[in-house]
Amino acid sequence: MIKNKIDIITLGCSKNLVDSELLMRQFTANGYTVEHDPQHSKGEIVVINTCGFIGDAKEESINTILSFAKAKKQKKLKKLFVMGCLSERYRQELAEEIPEVDRFYGKFDWKTLVTDLGKSYRCDLRLDRTLATPHHYAYLKISEGCDRTCSYCSIPLITGKYASRPMEEIEEEVRLLVNKGVKEFQLIAQDLTYYGMDLYKKMMLPELVERMADIKGVEWIRLHYAHPAHFPMDLLRVMREYDNVCNYLDIALQHISNRMLKMMRRNITKQETIELIHRFREEVPGIHLRTTMMVGHPGETDEDFAELLEFVQQTRFERLGAFPYSHEEGTYSDKHYTDTIPAETKQKRMDMLMNLQEEISLSINEAKVGKTLKVMIDREEPDYFIGRTEFDSPEVDGEVLIEKNRPLETGSFYEVNITSALPFDLMAKTA
Repeated sequence: MIKNKIDIITLGCSKNLVDSELLMRQFTANGYTVEHDPQHSKGEIVVINTCGFIGDAKEESINTILSFAKAKKQKKLKKLFVMGCLSERYRQELAEEIPEVDRFYGKFDWKTLVTDLGKSYRCDLRLDRTLATPHHYAYLKISEGCDRTCSYCSIPLITGKYASRPMEEIEEEVRLLVNKGVKEFQLIAQDLTYYGMDLYKKMMLPELVERMADIKGVEWIRLHYAHPAHFPMDLLRVMREYDNVCNYLDIALQHISNRMLKMMRRNITKQETIELIHRFREEVPGIHLRTTMMVGHPGETDEDFAELLEFVQQTRFERLGAFPYSHEEGTYSDKHYTDTIPAETKQKRMDMLMNLQEEISLSINEAKVGKTLKVMIDREEPDYFIGRTEFDSPEVDGEVLIEKNRPLETGSFYEVNITSALPFDLMAKTA
């Protein structure tokens, strides 16, 4: 156990990671040594930032808390704190079940953790972060909460109503990060599409991205977690006009059958979805679309699933992830539907969908062989340098494995020739 050392464990999404990074900066400003996701925890204080989105994530969070609660019983750490989505939703129950935790914080009151340790929260550092990512890229959270009412989703129950951050504050944070060496920004929110509606009474995502793109030193901007309903089409113009706005869009569609879209309360139809994708590809040639599909939602029939498979086959998404439906208490589904689809059926459907996507991904990657692409170098491994193109987001997408025929610098851009393709990765050598 190392005195004045704090280990922070982050579970769940990149939005949680941003909160952890902000907290880490406050700790270092107050004289602590901080480590993020250490292989072996040695700090006298541990903070666990939890996820509470679906069953598997909740289970992982609880198991992690129990593991450190046991370590505290064994005197391997002095203090244990828990924050994030799980404790926002189940704070009282968790406090009763796991008394070893010194205090539970929610999604938004974690700043008091600093003062509870007898230290000062530094308002002058409110936008500053200790990055847990490589120095050249960062996640940028532009809002909290969600106003959508999708049947299956517990996020609005946890995070509340949509709350956009002012554009001036976001721009200030971007400049701060650029001064630290960040070149690539992953824009994140529960719903990018809705940005600005609460503050400015209109969708302001296109203007925000444009203002960011004008900041010197911003070399890549990548957009995550858009919603297809009422999409701000002017964003496509910004993508076309600005070289530093990646031709990449992460937009969760979840399903395509009209029946399922209605049951899921997605506020969009199959035809509207097809027309939207057509417009993306028409107005931004070469755009790479990442989407997420859900299988096994209550009411999904074999026919609905077959329709989904056909849609994925025809549309050929460059990036696609899938997950099985998880019945979450308090959601619309919990109140109005019964989760009757067996777990093995959900898993079978997910496997079929991902097997299809693997074939599509390989075909799309094979079409890149022989092309020259710009890559950002993320790291060096024994046999290859590992990079990403503008079409590859960290953690969730494929990578480019580059032959070591010359030294390359992490965090720098290079032109590479694609020599061969795997289902999700590319092989290359420097141009």
